Amino acid sequence: MSRRTLLLGAAAAAALALPSIGLAQAGSWPTKPIRLLVGFAPGGGTDIVARALAPVMAEALGQQVVVENRAGAAGTIAADLAAKASPDGYTLLMGHSNSNAIAPFVQPSIPYDAGADFSAITYVGYVPNVLVVHPSVPAKSVDELIALTKAKPELYTYASSGVGSTQHLAGALFGKLTGSSIIHIPYKGSGQAVADLLAGQVNMNFDTMPPVLPHAQSGKLRALAISTPQRLPQLPDVPTFAEVGINGFDVTNWYSVMGPKGIPAEIVSRIDAAVRTAMNHPTIRPKLEQQGLQFGGPQTPAEFSKFIDAELAKYRKLVVELNVRPH
Repeated sequence: MSRRTLLLGAAAAAALALPSIGLAQAGSWPTKPIRLLVGFAPGGGTDIVARALAPVMAEALGQQVVVENRAGAAGTIAADLAAKASPDGYTLLMGHSNSNAIAPFVQPSIPYDAGADFSAITYVGYVPNVLVVHPSVPAKSVDELIALTKAKPELYTYASSGVGSTQHLAGALFGKLTGSSIIHIPYKGSGQAVADLLAGQVNMNFDTMPPVLPHAQSGKLRALAISTPQRLPQLPDVPTFAEVGINGFDVTNWYSVMGPKGIPAEIVSRIDAAVRTAMNHPTIRPKLEQQGLQFGGPQTPAEFSKFIDAELAKYRKLVVELNVRPH
């Protein structure tokens, strides 16, 4: 038998062996702790949702699920780490509309392909964006705020969790729809952005509900509008953007659990089941709903994958229309 034939035979045997190795690994998975990457600083909406889900996921999987914050660049630092991780199910990402749908069209050299480099596992839900202002801002309504920002645009700033975040796009979209101009101040996450808003370092934010809700309810921040079709019971006196005459304000933060491309289907299925167990847990779900999380949406990994494709198309168009650029 020739050397060439032997080499070809060995290569074929190795190729045939690969699926069985993958199946064996999937059958015993997990055998060590799993890390869940969050692309923002502690205290923001993504972090709050991840830390609510992780303990129940760990119980369902029989291994610890460790939330790891890798803040910066609108969540793309954590997303890049996840995209380049081994597809063995031990590194997961708290997927987010910022890093997985918007930032690819805003940041000039994003190091991953948002459409091709991830395993879409579970869509968790979305939270609305709330326009909140510091109490020092004299506006008591959206109309009053628009008048102020038009009169003295150089005085008014809005915080976001980073360039290419939903808060960034929400502020830009608000400006386009109302003809007002507000200066964008990006941070490494909602936690830091809200801290500076509370301190009066910035004037306003179009943040998600979880980090701003308690401050709006206590009066430390004033909520002027919310991006849901109807008012929410958590903020019953806050009108929707449509109610105040701003139509087409279609920017929301969605959350998900994702992983690097190529995770075996059996492991994807087990992670999906664990996340859904956490989402429907009798103590966890009410807490997340109280934070404003809206459940529903894609129900399978395949449906979630199609949803991501649609979101990428939506934000590709919106970023161009708003002429959003990196700072």
